[in-house]
Amino acid sequence: MGNIVAIVGRPNVGKSTFFNRLTDSRKAIVDEVSGVTRDRIYGKAEWNGQEFSVIDTGGYIHGSEDVFEGEIRKQVEIAIKEANLILFIVDVTTGIVDLDQEVAKLLRKSKKKIILIANKVDNNDRIALASEFYSLGLGEVYCISSINGSGTGDVLDDVVNSFEQPQEEEVLNVPKFAIVGRPNVGKSSLLNSLLGEDRSIVTNIAGTTRDSINTRYTAFGHDFLLIDTAGVRKKGKVHEDLEFYSVMRSIRAIEDCDVCLLVIDASIGLEAQDLNIFHLAQKNRKGIVILVNKWDLVEKENNITKGYEQAIRDKIAPFQDVPIIFISALTKQRIMKAIETAEHVYNNRNKSIQTRKLNDVMLPIIENFQPPAIKGKYIKIKFITQLPTHAPSFAFFCNLPQYVNESYKRFLENKLRENFDFTGVPIQVFMRQK
Repeated sequence: MGNIVAIVGRPNVGKSTFFNRLTDSRKAIVDEVSGVTRDRIYGKAEWNGQEFSVIDTGGYIHGSEDVFEGEIRKQVEIAIKEANLILFIVDVTTGIVDLDQEVAKLLRKSKKKIILIANKVDNNDRIALASEFYSLGLGEVYCISSINGSGTGDVLDDVVNSFEQPQEEEVLNVPKFAIVGRPNVGKSSLLNSLLGEDRSIVTNIAGTTRDSINTRYTAFGHDFLLIDTAGVRKKGKVHEDLEFYSVMRSIRAIEDCDVCLLVIDASIGLEAQDLNIFHLAQKNRKGIVILVNKWDLVEKENNITKGYEQAIRDKIAPFQDVPIIFISALTKQRIMKAIETAEHVYNNRNKSIQTRKLNDVMLPIIENFQPPAIKGKYIKIKFITQLPTHAPSFAFFCNLPQYVNESYKRFLENKLRENFDFTGVPIQVFMRQK
């Protein structure tokens, strides 16, 4: 299981700046206006060789100042439920405000490891001010400045030290497929159709499914593990921000699987949140199969499938080499084809190509279409090898790696795909100094 760290706190305490520092990205929009963070905020961080996921719950706040209180409460509750560890950020320039007290109260009740961080401690005078946060009853106060980075190392040391060391569990050497998608697109119905029993109770309220369930499937010559972000939602919890919730769930499932079955609703098409999940899988370099569910309900015209498929490919560009299958979980139409395709993608992801074959195929292609010269310098690619990574990556050795542009790398990727079938799998192309 991957470790998930959630950042909580009221607006404007510097959650996004801190998130950017951890994940080394400019993903979040940082602005002085309260509540501007609008991005889907999920990133990977690494410290002392340990990788973990970071979620900035601030990205999920919708609504104006007066709605904030309820929204923040909701986020803290979800963070408590989903994350392994919570970073609670407060602002030394304002001191403790009512909302901080509220959040602290929720956190004290939880059984989770909490790290309390006083942000904006930009000079020594402010260190003394930070001591008032001890009264929140959450233990040690870490003083940081997320703008200049001081103090973040100590926080990260504590973060990675507090992860539980993984128990050696029996690792099943079978493919792991995760069924992911927005609420109510038919993920549980697909699981039930595959398993032929009501494993998760299906009802029509969006978001009736709860925890991930892992089920081993052995039938018709197949053997794999299904990770379903399902289970029954307790009543009274349906008011939660379902979008945030399903993204949290998807992150877990995606990190634990080999291939993602991204289920979308045929009557709605591929929406922004489906794309978020798609890019999440791509970023984690997992295999992807897109399943267009409820296809039995769509009015069929000539060639509708072709047009529908093209519309999806346009949206997921530039990574378009992804199988798209039209299914109906209810009538079981093409669900076995979906599984066979997932197995094919799994094999593609684990494929290793002999260095000699790689060079025999790719070098003549490169010879015929060489990288453009830069400032009169010619780039010569001499040798190619596949790297020993858990998803396909290739190193192209050349004299001037820094001059090879993105579009030429994409050309190389496309040629690898044309010649070696990597359908459904993100691949990486690296230029290395010979």
